[in-house]
Amino acid sequence: MSAASAAVIREVRPGDLAAVVGLVHELAEYEREPQSCTLTEAQLATALFGPAPALFGHVAEVPSGADGAGPAEVVGFALWFVNFSTWRGVHGLYLEDLFVRPTHRGGGIGRALLATLAAVCAERGYARFEWSVLDWNEPSIGFYRSLGAVAMDEWTTFRLHGDALSALAATAGGAASAASRPAGPDPSTTHATAH
Repeated sequence: MSAASAAVIREVRPGDLAAVVGLVHELAEYEREPQSCTLTEAQLATALFGPAPALFGHVAEVPSGADGAGPAEVVGFALWFVNFSTWRGVHGLYLEDLFVRPTHRGGGIGRALLATLAAVCAERGYARFEWSVLDWNEPSIGFYRSLGAVAMDEWTTFRLHGDALSALAATAGGAASAASRPAGPDPSTTHATAH
């Protein structure tokens, strides 16, 4: 029996929080940035199960124990949110993180998680399913291409965080004077996201 056929893919539940947070920290190790991951169970609980959840998730669980008769163990997860295509006029699904514990890779669990999210897209009429991958992560890039995913090489991801985010936020509430605006194109005339 393959790992995928033994795995159960289901929506994340409150009882999965510790396992998912642990796996997120394992993902940070894999992506060579463990110091950057500060996610806590309380933060994830609020994001997934708070009064206005904007994050959704699925887990992959397999029976534990050498004989497979032990209690189910969460060995993979996918955390995602809904985005919107202004050009297509419909929502899409953005995969924030996907991770399968290394000891459970190669058996189809990652594919099963992605197939479940593709089914969510199909059921809800979402036009697309997107995610990012680190340039050096060749095993994942090859896997995604084998599924028919296409790299969006013509797009560059931008991020504001820390002091730069705070500085921009401090300018809200009034039009910035021409002298204080950064040089470059007017951001209101450029596309900020993939359409």
